[in-house]
Amino acid sequence: MPHVELRLQLGPEDPDRVEAACFAAGALSVTLSDAGDSPVLEPAPGTTPLWPAVALAALFPHDIDRESVERALSGALAPARLEPDWTEVEDRAWEREWLKDFRPLRHGRRLWVCPHGQPPDDPQAVIVWLDPGLAFGTGTHATTALGLEWLDATAVAGRRVLDVGTGSGILAIAALALGARSALAIDIDPQALIAAQDNAARNGVRDRLIVADAGRDWGSGFEIVLANILAEPLIALAPRIAASAAPGAALFLSGILLEQSDLVAAAYRPWFDMRTAGARDGWAALAGHRKA
Repeated sequence: MPHVELRLQLGPEDPDRVEAACFAAGALSVTLSDAGDSPVLEPAPGTTPLWPAVALAALFPHDIDRESVERALSGALAPARLEPDWTEVEDRAWEREWLKDFRPLRHGRRLWVCPHGQPPDDPQAVIVWLDPGLAFGTGTHATTALGLEWLDATAVAGRRVLDVGTGSGILAIAALALGARSALAIDIDPQALIAAQDNAARNGVRDRLIVADAGRDWGSGFEIVLANILAEPLIALAPRIAASAAPGAALFLSGILLEQSDLVAAAYRPWFDMRTAGARDGWAALAGHRKA
């Protein structure tokens, strides 16, 4: 069955209030996106900020009474802001739509990230099965790809791994697929924790992965430490990450804009020998080893 989509440009209105009004009026889904060119690159830990200008797209059944929807939204939007743009949406297999541009990707010599049902033509492949979801991390972003390539080139077999800001769990799961003994994956986002657990189960490594909120005690003695977050939280977490790493532990940091790499490296040098591990699309990665 076809659908109709309502698009609105939000001004000072509370996006949560408008979203709730859309669902109350019969929306099947609501998507918020950046209406300008103002990416949020450094959100503070524990926050989920939106953009200065927000665009809203709400999907409705084709036979919805459009006038009743607009009346319902008039209470959530200033009258001058209610400039609805209705468009017809062709029916599709929505449950598969998000997979159309996701294909098996190789990272390094042998590590592959593949959507379910799409194995690579490589008999030596070490595969991480992962479908795009709500939590960040499918291997397509430069910061994640740099981490996967680093893992592929690093001796992780038999080692304990800490993954800070795990997102989808992709780096921890990749380390386990490459032979790591165990991994602790932590995040501040409850949705990420659910996604990491689900993805670990799909990859058959759930028994070797502990998924936990970042507020818990991380412990110590980790021989591989991964953190693909952003520069500001990386700098703030440097002492805690150092305390978690065993002497000689290998460290990988990503999610760093090129111009921020020196600041992040300086924050870790009291505990780690640091070097540049790679750069791509304006992002940098750092690697190091814990000093004795």
